[in-house]
Amino acid sequence: MQIKKGDCLISSKPFAYVLSSKHKDNHCDYCFKSGKLLKCSGCQYVYYCDRSCQKESWSVHKSECINLKRIAPRTIPDAARLMARIIVKLQKGGGDEKDYYAKNAYRKFKDLMSHYTDIKNDPKRIEHFVSLCQVLEDFMEGTTLPNSAEILGLYGRICVNSYNILDPDMNSIGVGIYLGPSVIDHSCKPNAVAVFEGTTILIRALEDIPRLDWSQIHISYIDVLNTTSTRCTELQNTYYFLCECERCKDPETYATAAICSSCESTCDIKEESCRKCAKKISSAFKEKFKEVSEFTAHHLETMKNVAYLDISKTCLNKQKGLLHPLNIQHVRTIESAFDASVNLGYWEDAETFGIELLPGYLHYYGEIHPLTGILYLMLGKIQLHLDKPKSALDMLTKADKILRITHGEKHSLFKENLKPLLCQAIVESQQ
Repeated sequence: MQIKKGDCLISSKPFAYVLSSKHKDNHCDYCFKSGKLLKCSGCQYVYYCDRSCQKESWSVHKSECINLKRIAPRTIPDAARLMARIIVKLQKGGGDEKDYYAKNAYRKFKDLMSHYTDIKNDPKRIEHFVSLCQVLEDFMEGTTLPNSAEILGLYGRICVNSYNILDPDMNSIGVGIYLGPSVIDHSCKPNAVAVFEGTTILIRALEDIPRLDWSQIHISYIDVLNTTSTRCTELQNTYYFLCECERCKDPETYATAAICSSCESTCDIKEESCRKCAKKISSAFKEKFKEVSEFTAHHLETMKNVAYLDISKTCLNKQKGLLHPLNIQHVRTIESAFDASVNLGYWEDAETFGIELLPGYLHYYGEIHPLTGILYLMLGKIQLHLDKPKSALDMLTKADKILRITHGEKHSLFKENLKPLLCQAIVESQQ
C-alpha cells in the first residue's frame, strides 16, 4: 500500500524516559505538559499536573522516589536516572516488552544495538560511563546492580538508540528509548520525521513513499543545518557510522561560501578568483573572511544555550560583504538573533530576523519540515501582534500547509496553536 506524505507510519510510547532536570520545575514528570504543577510530597523533586499523572507515574517513580529524596539537594544526571529506570524495569520483567513496527515484526530492548566494542574503545564514552556507574551505585544504594558488562551494554543501547523528546517548538525537554522506531535508519536527506505529542513519538512521512519498507524510510538523527564534515563527525562520534546519502555526496555550494565583493555571487574562499566574474580574491579578503568566521564560530558556541541579541547583531555586522546569505554560520547567527528577539519581546526585530531566516531554513531543512513550519507559525503570530493581519495570514497559511504533513490535524500544535491564530488572521484581514 502506498504511503502518502503526512501519513503517520508509527506511533509509539517510550520503553523508558526521563524529563530533563533543567525542566523539572516547569513540566510534569509524567506527561511533560507545562502549567500549574504539584510537587511529589515524597521526594520533593518531581512535579505532576495532578493526582492522575502522579498515579500513572507511580509504577516507575516509586522505586526512585526514596532515592531522589536521599541524595537531595544533589540532582541526578539525566542519563543516570534513565539507566536506573531501565535497570529496575528489566529486573521486573520489562525485557519481554514488545513494540511492533509492522504486523508481525517487533523489537524488545535486547534487540537494540549496543555498539559494545565501539563504546569500549571510545575513551570519552568510557569516562562518562565510569562516572555514571559511580552515580548509580550511590543513587541505587541497596539495589543489586547488573554486572559491569551488562551495564555497559545497557549504556550503549541508550547512547545509540535514545531520542530527544521535543516540545511543540521542537526544543529538547527529555530523552526516551523507543523500541519500534529504533528500526529506522538515518539520512541527512530524510523522507520521514519524528515529532512528539507529550512523550509519544510519531513518525510521519514527508513525501510519498511506494510502500511501507523500513529499509527505504529514513529520519535524521541529527540537525541537518550543518556542513557535511560537521554532520559526519557528529554521526561518527555519536552513532559510529558515516552517512552515504545523496546530500553527503553532493558538493556544498553555500555552506561555507563567501560572497564575491564584485558580482555578489557565491565565492569559494579557497580558490584564487571568483568563478562567475573571474575577479581575483585578494589575500586581504581571505584573511578578513577567516577572521570573521572564527569570531562567529566562537560566539555561536558561547550562545549554544542562551542567545544574545547584541552579540548576534555584532556578528551579523561583521559578516556583511563577506559571508554568503546561505553560509551556515550566517544562517545560525540570524537564528540566534531571532531567538533572542523573541525571548526579549522585541517583536519588530523578531519579524525582521525571522523573515531573513526563512531562505536558510528553506534551503537546509526544505519546504516540508517541522522547523520550517514552526518558523512560519511564529512569524504569523508575531505579525498578528504587530497588527499586520494580511502578512500574518500568508505566513500562517504556509504554516498550515507544512504542519498538516509534519504533525497532522489532530496534533495539539495544530489544534491549539495554529488553528486559533489562523482563524484570528482570517477575521482581522477582512476588517
